[in-house]
Amino acid sequence: MTPLMGAGAAVLLLCFLLIIRIPMLISVTAAVFLNIYFSGAWALSLPQTMMSGLGRFVLIALPLFVLAGGLMNSGGISGRLFDFARAIVGSLRGGLAHVNVVTSMFFGGMIGSSTADLAGTGSIVIPAMKDAKYPADFSAALTASSAGIGPMIPPSSPMILYSAVTGVSLGALFLAGLIPGLLLGLLQMLIVAYLARKKGWLPYSAFDLPEVLRTGKRAILSFGLPLIIVGGMVLGVFTPSEAGAFAVVYALVLAMLVHRALDLKGLYRVLVNAVQLSGELLIIVGLSFALGAGLTNAHVPEFLVGMIDGLVTIDSEYFRILVLVGLAILAGMILDPLIPVLLPIILPTLLAFDIDLIHFGVLMVIAVVVGQVTPPMAIALIIAGRIAKVDQIQVLRANLPFLLGILGFLLIIIGVPSLATWLPSVAR
Repeated sequence: MTPLMGAGAAVLLLCFLLIIRIPMLISVTAAVFLNIYFSGAWALSLPQTMMSGLGRFVLIALPLFVLAGGLMNSGGISGRLFDFARAIVGSLRGGLAHVNVVTSMFFGGMIGSSTADLAGTGSIVIPAMKDAKYPADFSAALTASSAGIGPMIPPSSPMILYSAVTGVSLGALFLAGLIPGLLLGLLQMLIVAYLARKKGWLPYSAFDLPEVLRTGKRAILSFGLPLIIVGGMVLGVFTPSEAGAFAVVYALVLAMLVHRALDLKGLYRVLVNAVQLSGELLIIVGLSFALGAGLTNAHVPEFLVGMIDGLVTIDSEYFRILVLVGLAILAGMILDPLIPVLLPIILPTLLAFDIDLIHFGVLMVIAVVVGQVTPPMAIALIIAGRIAKVDQIQVLRANLPFLLGILGFLLIIIGVPSLATWLPSVAR
């Protein structure tokens, strides 16, 4: 068997194991060792390759931001942000659905993870929507899709992983996701407005300026975290790791001393969860670098370049990017996390086509969002469906307008890269 065929067998094994619900860590490990077996590579080189990947300095920020997100998630901010969003947009037709989207925009910016957003806001927003007589499947679908805004708005765990693999500035990536994240939230609110008018959904509450000021005052400290982190990184005050350390201290003070919503027992649970999640992610990252190195040695990137040139018959960067993003979406349907597994494989192809890595970083994060609401994995739909106590298939059907909206938005971002690249270029 040729090295290229062996690499193909390793990728097929990875996909097969994930489809039959084998944990990601085991699946990637099996694919790596199968590739080593067929390539005849020296197995003792695996630890060296893994440590080379894990040696990226920006990865120090990952466990710190994971911990900061866990502290904010347990620190009593969900209800404060929900109240503030209700005061701002609750007076619109279909007000509670708009509150759902705006809460996710707020909360996702704090946590930077769509699944954490779901855990933090879903338990509040979905029961409230069901009590207000919104269909349970729609409530779950909207919450799952709006949670996808979180990875776009800084701080963002997928952006940290992307920066670690590509070497692109994390501050630039954070800024690149800001405008697309806000536009994606606006798009979802437009879809909600259309459905609300069609189905006759009523406002949730009347607009009251004193209530906006009161709830805004209660929530204002929560907004300090992303503002200070992004501002500090852009101005050169923080490195990514220093920003992560500051985020942990800020979140700890806010959760335990200001809001007093987290005690020592709760802090222990947050620390355990952060260690478990960070450890699993970092091992997957290391293994993914090893798999990517093996596939590169087997000339898989050259094969991808040739395949894309064969599919794209005209010399168009737009269509090349479209093919690569389509590959990322297909991979995202079964890979979670997507970026550390797929990106080491396709990065040489991106470099060969001279594709803007900041622009493609935003596209990769949107591909992550699409994958989380698309079968067979559809982790966001599963979590939201469990909270709403409704079947996943019903949630999938109700989510169709939002999924089509995200895909249409993705095509726009591909065609108008300045939506992602303008803000980082201004900040240079």
